[in-house]
Amino acid sequence: MTYLALGLPIPVPEADGLSAPYWSELRDKNIRVQRCDDCGRAQWGPEWMCHHCHTFALGWNDLPPRGRIYSWEHVWHPVHPALRGATPYLVVLVEHAAGIRLLSNLLSPAEQKVVISAEVAGVFEHHAEATPPFSLLHWRTT
Repeated sequence: MTYLALGLPIPVPEADGLSAPYWSELRDKNIRVQRCDDCGRAQWGPEWMCHHCHTFALGWNDLPPRGRIYSWEHVWHPVHPALRGATPYLVVLVEHAAGIRLLSNLLSPAEQKVVISAEVAGVFEHHAEATPPFSLLHWRTT
């Protein structure tokens, strides 16, 4: 199933390549985020230095595709012409056990009651036919 509306821009890593490990790992159904080698904290979004201790000793680690809803929003107005007819939909901010928060769509009817702290699991949408190929992360309540 494809959730992404046709005609939207393809998500790609920034020109400096910093987020490339995140995007490439989504194709393998992994969520990869940075973790500081010095203080051990995970962080999102990717940066050249640690958000906490300000060192440059950052690596990448996989996280399980699970979390809890921290916040949510109904989207009523299309933010891109390709989304006309796709509204309303739900966007959730999901908090992971590592302390980071990821923003994406909640795959459910827009009229569904959303509960803060509800458990969610990652759903990966693959677009192997695209140039370049890419994958997206969405969420579904468990």
